[in-house]
Amino acid sequence: MNLNPNKMFRLDGRVALVTGSSKGLGKAIAIGLGQAGAKVALNYFNNQSAAEQAFSEFKAAGCEGALFRANVVDENDVQRMFAEIKQTLGPVDIIVVNATPAQPLKPIEEYDWDFYQSMLDFFIKSPFLLTRAALPHMKSQRWGRIINITSEVFQLGVSPFTAYVAAKGGQTGFSRSLARELAPFGITVNMIAPGWIPVERHENDPQDMKDAYLATVPAGRWGVPQDLVGATVYYASEASSFVTGQTISVTGGHTVH
Repeated sequence: MNLNPNKMFRLDGRVALVTGSSKGLGKAIAIGLGQAGAKVALNYFNNQSAAEQAFSEFKAAGCEGALFRANVVDENDVQRMFAEIKQTLGPVDIIVVNATPAQPLKPIEEYDWDFYQSMLDFFIKSPFLLTRAALPHMKSQRWGRIINITSEVFQLGVSPFTAYVAAKGGQTGFSRSLARELAPFGITVNMIAPGWIPVERHENDPQDMKDAYLATVPAGRWGVPQDLVGATVYYASEASSFVTGQTISVTGGHTVH
């Protein structure tokens, strides 16, 4: 392990995949990993124009990587994407599981099981599929980084939000168990739990709801996507080689109890 502080956070020679990186948190994370030296696979599924704009910003920041379209809840699509990444950039060393669907707050009576299932697909099935696809390479080199973007909602029990909170709780449990399972192979599994960081999908959220949340943030400001970059680079780098199964809360103190 290189203890030079100028190098221990560098990701040169690594290939990182960031799911859902066409906008918001994922775009900032992809750029941050690229600026730390990784070759980055930016993933999107629905919005090609947003993905192309994100990739343009990524390249303008001096980063190296490529854009890959895939549905991360579909096993065949995940396998195809990993094969394409390997051919284009090299095998995946670092995964950041970030892709997310819409997240409406509703009383439990207004949800149906199909919606619950969509949450489980994104936050349990997708991490499972991505991890399985990456493990042959990670285990063979005895090095890997799996980073799940979870949420403060699980810690806080936010309501009325049962579908999303339950799925994020499942993702957290999956990550904690997986961390123990993969530690002997030099593979770490960690979590980043952001607070409410307004991105594109929050543009139409009620202002009174935003004001009420911000009033409870000890840091006195909104988080921005770039606030997740430091934690992600740390988890992805040699600096965190003895850290696994852990959660960094990026909330401006909102989850301090």
